[in-house]
Amino acid sequence: MRALERRISGWGRFPQSLCNLYRPERFREVLSVLAPERKGGPYIARGYGRSYGDASLNQGHGVVLMERIDRFLFFEPESGLLRCEAGVQLAEIIRVFLPRGWFLPVTPGTRFCSVAACVACDVHGKNHHKDGAFSNFVEEVSLLAASGDVVSCSKTGNPDLFWATVGGMGLTGIILEVTLRLMPVKSSHIMVDYVRTRNLAETLAHFHEWDNHYTYSVAWLDCLARGSSLGRGLLMMGNHATGGESSDLEFHQGRSVTVPFCPPVWVLNKKSAGLFNLLYHAGHKSRDRVLANCDEYFYPLDKVLFWNRLYGRNGFVQYQCVIPPADAGEVITQLLLRIGKTGASPFLAVLKRMGDRSGGLLSFPIPGYTLAMDFPLKNGVLDLLTRLDEVVLAAGGRIYLAKDARLSPGHFARMYPEAGQWQSIKKRIDPGGVFSSDLGRRLGLGGC
Repeated sequence: MRALERRISGWGRFPQSLCNLYRPERFREVLSVLAPERKGGPYIARGYGRSYGDASLNQGHGVVLMERIDRFLFFEPESGLLRCEAGVQLAEIIRVFLPRGWFLPVTPGTRFCSVAACVACDVHGKNHHKDGAFSNFVEEVSLLAASGDVVSCSKTGNPDLFWATVGGMGLTGIILEVTLRLMPVKSSHIMVDYVRTRNLAETLAHFHEWDNHYTYSVAWLDCLARGSSLGRGLLMMGNHATGGESSDLEFHQGRSVTVPFCPPVWVLNKKSAGLFNLLYHAGHKSRDRVLANCDEYFYPLDKVLFWNRLYGRNGFVQYQCVIPPADAGEVITQLLLRIGKTGASPFLAVLKRMGDRSGGLLSFPIPGYTLAMDFPLKNGVLDLLTRLDEVVLAAGGRIYLAKDARLSPGHFARMYPEAGQWQSIKKRIDPGGVFSSDLGRRLGLGGC
């Protein structure tokens, strides 16, 4: 075990001469450099910049880049317990541990984000209805606090700080190390059942009836279909393959393609998006027991480099909300109809079912259905999203902070009723506002 621990400590790419700066006895010196009065703070930590909003932006202030703090520190092969530094990328965990029979217990739609970001956003995946959010598998977090102290927090030790940090968007301090439990698997493949649906009612009925039989479930949704086809989609429900179906534990990364330039603005319109959706829906039939590798099932967009260029030079905004289950069908229908009355053309829409919430005070998931839609950024889109906020709020839903760049502080406070409790912990751990961000200031979450 000690030999394995020493060997794993050498897997990271951070030069040993620079690692000394981040040993526990040096953390106070690091924070003294970051103090607002020294270099115009406040500061926010930044991983790989994969959130779609302003969570790691800090206009006029400082950003702490964490990519090179990326070593594995300890692994227990009997239990799958892994301790690593904040900047370790999910892709690296998969590369190293999947061949050893371990996989991420929860993964978002990209493997190019850091472990610390997964904690700070309390990310969810296609298995939230079964296994919950990322924090369910986090045993301990090591945090550089505003005082300069390194504080350990967990569900049993400093639990208030733990649940403020989980989903806290990096505003309670700089996450330095994370200890989490990996999931044992017998194959790198997923056995997937594909179900093509004719409308939203049928899509939700399949979720309700079948997804408890699957570890993972997700649906592509056609947001531009109208009439009896409103909300038609393609469900992709899967379980990890067993050793008998596939004993291959290697991660098979598909060939990447690159979007070389931004297309002209006129290419991105309602007609082109509607045609794409029509062809996509028609071209994917219901199929059972399709063996798909992890890359294909979990990370389809990772194979398209610079895919954001498809939305043009103005970029895009993603709108992700969660709706409680009782009125989900009616509320999602309202959202789709409101979108249909405008010129907005969401090019990608994904629907998932959410299970029980975690204890994170600012964690996004609540029981219900989450709908994520990508809109090219054009005139009128932000006004439309504000009107959608009202529908979501009236239903008791909320917006995902990791994907948000425009939610108002008033709507935020009503969507996240535990924000006041979070702010009390923030004031205690960071009374001077050493850690803040554009998102934090926009939503009134403290900081300068």
